[in-house]
Amino acid sequence: MNIAIDKLRTLIVEARRLDVKEANTDPDSGSNPTDDNAADVLASGSGDQSEREFRGLVAGLNEDERAELVALIYLGRGDFEPGQWEEALQLARERDAASGHLANYLIGTPNLPDLLEEGMAAKGADLIDDHAAELGIPEEDVVEFRRVPRPIRH
Repeated sequence: MNIAIDKLRTLIVEARRLDVKEANTDPDSGSNPTDDNAADVLASGSGDQSEREFRGLVAGLNEDERAELVALIYLGRGDFEPGQWEEALQLARERDAASGHLANYLIGTPNLPDLLEEGMAAKGADLIDDHAAELGIPEEDVVEFRRVPRPIRH
């Protein structure tokens, strides 16, 4: 793959930051962060730093990395099998060239971080275990993280 594992990990972390955001339900509350326990940081809005950072990361990807990112979503979603990687890449390239709005597509994809991780797992890569090995952490010391299924947003 052309996309670096560290870059993919960063995209997943930033996507998780976006994933926990909710629509701004009280834009003119008149409150301040101290009074409302900084709850507004979990509301998305036009000045959202997390979204700007995510868009910046996506804008910095080259054409091959963009295609691989979308193809990983296809694998994670079950649209393609790992043996159909080249077909998934081709479709990703066609759609990216046709739309040119990859960041919007990614932000609008439900459970994006999970789909990317599942896509990597389908390709035989475990982002947590691989990272631990890179850092020299013995396999027996790696803590296994399990994702808790989240309700689907409407």
